[in-house]
Amino acid sequence: MLEVFEVGPCTDGYQMGFLIGQRFSYLIRNRLSTDLILQNQLLPFARSPENKPFLDAIINNNRNKYPKYWDELVGTAEGSGVPVLQIILVNLRKEILPFVPKWTINSHLDGIDDDCSTIMVVSDSMALAAHNEDANVALIGHTYLIKAEFSNGLSFVAYTYAGELPSCAFGFNSHQLAFTLNSVPPTENEIEAAGIGRNFISRDLLKATGIEDALTRIRSSQVSVGHNYNLIDIKQRKIINVETASRNRVSIHEISQKPFFHANMYRHLQVQQVQDENSISRQTRADELPKGSKEDFLSLLGDTNNANYPIYMTGK
Repeated sequence: MLEVFEVGPCTDGYQMGFLIGQRFSYLIRNRLSTDLILQNQLLPFARSPENKPFLDAIINNNRNKYPKYWDELVGTAEGSGVPVLQIILVNLRKEILPFVPKWTINSHLDGIDDDCSTIMVVSDSMALAAHNEDANVALIGHTYLIKAEFSNGLSFVAYTYAGELPSCAFGFNSHQLAFTLNSVPPTENEIEAAGIGRNFISRDLLKATGIEDALTRIRSSQVSVGHNYNLIDIKQRKIINVETASRNRVSIHEISQKPFFHANMYRHLQVQQVQDENSISRQTRADELPKGSKEDFLSLLGDTNNANYPIYMTGK
């Protein structure tokens, strides 16, 4: 069963990270030791002297932009007893991997796929966002829920990958703002070297007071790779799909009565992107399926009709 850890109020971000790292030390250590992306790609890249200027730049940029979350990251490392470099690398993996030489990457063995799907609708009868979290196989059994409380009254719940900041998956807070996330595949020329990491941006979203505040946080982030954010404002009964890319590019699609499905490709932001057959197949299948009820949404997210590229990947 997925464990829930209640933490806070804490004196600072470091203490919060330390307590999380301490509580989930076994899961974090086990995840990092079995994470082939970390072991086969990120660590060898980070240990090469020629890559030090790039790593110094991306570390400094993210630490300067989000010092409290950086302290949280360091606390997680020290609480779990793992080298801080490994925690940095898994939190910035998407921003670093595009610069890892391609000859070192074995996509089959290292399992780099992220295959999450989200389906949303806002109609007179139903306002709903449903999501499946089909991520890297190294994460199976290496996730938990963080329920954090702060002295200013804010609280949040976040589905968290072991060793990473809450949350690069989905979460919600006491302002009744929720989000789900989907990775997107910009081509290499669309990526900004040493930009801000997506894990730091989604951690910041857990503080957002509503959709407008969340958008401000996204727009000011100066991302490296880009991302898809599904923002859900329960108070306003409003859902928007936000796609981002480097160089401060943002596109917003407000969800209405026509159900909207998002896999792992850009749908409305004009960005050069890798043609991902997996996402294309999931999108095609989603277009075919009924979407008139909550039960239809859940059935869609569990669909395994396509043996090679099912909507529900189950870690394949």
